[in-house]
Amino acid sequence: MKTTTILSLAFAATACANIVINHVPLTCDRKSSQIYHGCLRGQVCMDDGSCMASKTIDYPISFRPVIDNMPRDAPVYSTDGYCGPNFNNTICDPHSKAYSGGCCSQYGFCGNTDSHCGDGCVSGCKPRPDGQCGVKFGGSTCDPKDGVATTLVISDPQPTSTPAEPIIGPVSTTTVPGATATGVVTTDGSCGTSNNNTVCGNWPNGNCCSMYGFCGSTSAHCGAGCQSGNCLNAPAVAAPGPSPAPPAPNGGSFALIGQSGVPAMHAALMPNGRVMILDKLENYTQIKNADGFYAMSSEYDPATNKVVPLAYLTNAFCSGGVFLADGRVVSLGGNAPLLFINPNIGDGFNAIRYLSRSATDANLDGQSWSEPGNKLASNRWYATAQTMPDGTVFVASGSLNGFDPTVLSNNNPTYEILNPEAVSQGKNIPLAMLTKNQPYYMYPFVHLLRDGTLFLFVAKASQIFDVGSNTVIKELPDLIGDYRTYPNTGGNVLLPLSSANNWEPEIIICGGGAYQDINSPTDPSCGRIQPLSTDPKWEMDSMPAGRGMVEGTLLPDGTIVWLNGGNRGAQGFGLMKDPELGALMYDPSKPLGQRFTTLAISAIPRLYHSVALLLLDGTLMVTGSNPVEMPILTPSAQNPFVTEFRVEQYVPPYLQGENANRRPTNVNISSHAIKADGRKFVVTFNAPANAQKGQVVLYHGGFVTHSVHMGHRMLELDNQGWLVGGAQQSLTVFAPPNNNVAPPGPYVVYVMVDGVPAMGQFVQIS
Repeated sequence: MKTTTILSLAFAATACANIVINHVPLTCDRKSSQIYHGCLRGQVCMDDGSCMASKTIDYPISFRPVIDNMPRDAPVYSTDGYCGPNFNNTICDPHSKAYSGGCCSQYGFCGNTDSHCGDGCVSGCKPRPDGQCGVKFGGSTCDPKDGVATTLVISDPQPTSTPAEPIIGPVSTTTVPGATATGVVTTDGSCGTSNNNTVCGNWPNGNCCSMYGFCGSTSAHCGAGCQSGNCLNAPAVAAPGPSPAPPAPNGGSFALIGQSGVPAMHAALMPNGRVMILDKLENYTQIKNADGFYAMSSEYDPATNKVVPLAYLTNAFCSGGVFLADGRVVSLGGNAPLLFINPNIGDGFNAIRYLSRSATDANLDGQSWSEPGNKLASNRWYATAQTMPDGTVFVASGSLNGFDPTVLSNNNPTYEILNPEAVSQGKNIPLAMLTKNQPYYMYPFVHLLRDGTLFLFVAKASQIFDVGSNTVIKELPDLIGDYRTYPNTGGNVLLPLSSANNWEPEIIICGGGAYQDINSPTDPSCGRIQPLSTDPKWEMDSMPAGRGMVEGTLLPDGTIVWLNGGNRGAQGFGLMKDPELGALMYDPSKPLGQRFTTLAISAIPRLYHSVALLLLDGTLMVTGSNPVEMPILTPSAQNPFVTEFRVEQYVPPYLQGENANRRPTNVNISSHAIKADGRKFVVTFNAPANAQKGQVVLYHGGFVTHSVHMGHRMLELDNQGWLVGGAQQSLTVFAPPNNNVAPPGPYVVYVMVDGVPAMGQFVQIS
């Protein structure tokens, strides 16, 4: 029989084993921790929101000795800005100089904004005008000066709750030049005020203690917020500020075309021309599966703008993903079950999910995810994946449990290899770059280079890594400016590859931010680098404004569209404001300082958990934005940005005006199975009158999530046979030279005539 009792009390550490607060099990590591609720001292908050003297409450006999012996001590205030049930039920001192307010947010941070003091507030909250209190009423009427805070619910254990997001705690944002901390030398690479004031000393990674409490030598450790060691007063070269960008002659256009069915946390264009949309486990979506529960995945058809539900078996919350050599898309990792939402969906932390679609077999359309039981070697939440030349899959990083990444034991700074069927080899291999750059080690940027090595980027640091020998080939210079990976992710793109420069890889990274907070400034700067050059250096440029969560998507004409994100804040629920609604064009072929132009403006904020990807018709599909823990459909003062299901189509300039009537037509590809060995294949098509130039590009959109497009790449293929002015054209096209420049998997062939794309067709590269 389930018994639930709501009490006002302090409790000893030994009393925590069977206590649950808001369905979150408690763990105590202090001698005592104070639990408060929304009533006066000596009262408790009842189920109906009223207050009553605690002696009138009937509680289970088994808890009576515990309650009778509990000390009535003073409130335990936070000393580090963490608070609430997951942090020993500390409350926020409104007079503390260490953080900016007395409200404990639903995610366990002290502050004074609406995000801290409004809906979901745990303690120190805004008073309700009706005097009601407790969890039922959003934790309201809490007031630490009265010694009261959240309600304690003693009940039978509840299903495991998915952690909200991996949150990096409050930090100082001021540089501490050359500060000398008092304390012993670290033994594990952690340091600073949150780690017993240890210093780095001669720690192998470096002697700078970063603002997040990790030892290292990069600008992320020795720059802003450095606590001790050889800290830098300022970077040697400052990142460029915003640069004005002129409007494009034609900015393209946005149009609403449909509904996504589920929030678009992850997406990918599949070989049937439809878009896979994947979400975390939610308490509401627009569509349901056959079992009657809300769907957490959907298949969107751009041809009809209709959506069908897809079922899965494990929670895919913040997974990574990639396309396999055989054309299937896989989702890797995820998060814990939420059995009270859907008892049919289990633990996804180490799950592998498969989805098979075909350009020729319509029977696969609408089939749900397959999960035969293959598992990753370890839990990976926020991992990145890349298909390798031999079809194996490199999977790196991830959280073990979804909690604070400034705590070493929560993190998984390793990589593993899956075979071409996405079956793990079962080994977690340490990756020093991830260890050195904690807590900014999740969702690293990864690109396969023409020599088979990988470009890896985390925080502000990058390197060339050889998977086969498990060695670092070259350390690259730090990218100046703010952080660029989660939770201050910017956009990153591998620029188009071609034989004209021997398939030389060049990478651009734009945007980012300073720290994980709604008030964090964002970075307008961009860095561009050729990692395999003799002396690689970052060439700096900048956007018209700072952006976090900005997505870069290649167009088949070789330009990049940047869109989505915001000007203030970071990744995490409720942590971004000031959305950037306009799209930007970046033309890498133009001189430095002339590459950015401004495009059309959308009316829909696209913040956390939004996506953009190229479709077969050459337009972009833009959808998502789910910056709240569970779907909210109506904006409020506390949640001005809500869950978006609306799907937009962005039509680029190359399909505007007369260009819309100048598409190549009747495209025929001699073989849809192409081997990456340089051999020839033939493409025929009809070109418009007076056409001057024909091109063929090979395009892979990848797995899109959190403004990271995993595996995204484009190749400009050599061709022969263009007849100037001829209506019917036959081009002999040369396949990619090897799988280093075109790893195996599904690609789209776009025929371009005078910069205007034909409808794309899927091919399979082997």
